[in-house]
Amino acid sequence: MPDSIPQQSPRTAQDATHFDVLIVGAGISGIGAGYHLRQQCPGRSFVILESQDSFGGTWWTHKYPGIRSDSDLYTFGYRFKPWTGAPIATAEEIRKYLGEVITENGLDDHIRYHHRIESAAWDSEARRWHIEARRSDTGEVARFTCQFLYMCQGYYRHSEGYTPEWPGMESFRGRIVHPQTWPEDLDYSGQRVVVIGSGATAATVVPNMTGKAAHVTMLQRSPTFFRTGRNAIELADELRRLHVDESWIHEIVRRKILYEQDVFTRRTFTEPEKTREELLSQVRAHLGEGEVVEKHFTPSYRPWRQRIAFIPDADLFKEVAAGRASVVTDEIERFLPEGILLKSGKTLEADLIVTATGFHLNALGDIQFSVDGKPLDFAETITYRGMMFTGLPNLAWVFGYFRAAWTLRADLVADFVCRLLNHMEAKGVEQVEVALRPEDAEMKLLPWIDGENFNPGYLTRGLHLLPKRGDKPEWAHTQDYWNEKDALPAIDLEDAAFRYR
Repeated sequence: MPDSIPQQSPRTAQDATHFDVLIVGAGISGIGAGYHLRQQCPGRSFVILESQDSFGGTWWTHKYPGIRSDSDLYTFGYRFKPWTGAPIATAEEIRKYLGEVITENGLDDHIRYHHRIESAAWDSEARRWHIEARRSDTGEVARFTCQFLYMCQGYYRHSEGYTPEWPGMESFRGRIVHPQTWPEDLDYSGQRVVVIGSGATAATVVPNMTGKAAHVTMLQRSPTFFRTGRNAIELADELRRLHVDESWIHEIVRRKILYEQDVFTRRTFTEPEKTREELLSQVRAHLGEGEVVEKHFTPSYRPWRQRIAFIPDADLFKEVAAGRASVVTDEIERFLPEGILLKSGKTLEADLIVTATGFHLNALGDIQFSVDGKPLDFAETITYRGMMFTGLPNLAWVFGYFRAAWTLRADLVADFVCRLLNHMEAKGVEQVEVALRPEDAEMKLLPWIDGENFNPGYLTRGLHLLPKRGDKPEWAHTQDYWNEKDALPAIDLEDAAFRYR
């Protein structure tokens, strides 16, 4: 079978181009999936459909000031491609890295941009998916069929971010923008800026706007945990001084970071108060003791119930300490023509309001799914290790980790998918589906994630859209990379949970 996209020829509207595997999305998951398919399933044809006009996913969508990773590139980068820059990287640096992966591995010809998938229909008789995509550049409909559908599109809607509806928003005289759809013509020089939110986006935007704005205020409903440190890794720098090969450096530093993350994550459960104090001491090192830290940077929840963003070189805290930025912890009563009225009665005057308030959870990319003519209700399925789903044949989905880098799981899922495809070929079968085994009949079904374990806003708002999980490891996305790195490669593909045709 060809290893590249076949040349298209004129065809009727009913014709479709067939591939063994169709990958949805040319972000970090989709590009990684293409690499692994080439390496581990070299005989299979595949295509990557991307709705945007370039690769990169998140790192192409977001163009707000200072856009950067909130996890290190030694683990957020691929295991097969050494990262050689600073651990916290800009979007431009990450896209350069992804571009090198595409070029070095001949993936360019496999990617089709401007293809927004509108529907995906499984046909059990033909044992294949029928895909319809709308071309955003021409408006034409492109049709594809594939044996296996590989969902690498991420977990949120790229076209718009989540902005709550507050009373009086229409009365505000200034401009309201969401970081996800940052206007190219936005000039905030000399303006009073209020950034609503306290997550990684807000913590990035605030210190990167202070140089031009008159003042930037971060308005948060409640405090968030942060980590600080140099945007450098001493071990990596030392190994480079010794002229160690970059592939060795990447692997050594990657293992060190993963080990330290594992230790810290487990301590947030076994020693929550000690880890809380360690995190707060990093903030106090820049802002001192007193009300600022106690009121604005001391969360009420246990560390790691929400994502902990890394603040490179403590830039956010330095801007607060210098007086160019400030933090207000309060709730919004309503918008006013001149700014925001808070529930405390205080008014925050603003010329520009940035709503860094999160994402719309979008589990299957706004695609209309059906199985044998019946519309899919994704929330009624049960997840198999967060990768496959009952009632959905020949489909896998990449959903990364909350407490570790997304790409770690993208690599693991790719290994599983390639192994599954090769197993199917060896068995001479064309269809695979996961189903509960007899011993799972009485298994308790639960929401996708335990809110006591992890509860970011975008997830709790959209939990009703996600599949159910069981109380057994096979039927849950455990969020534990350190377990899954051994468990996923050991999956028995002849287990009764897999049904082949």
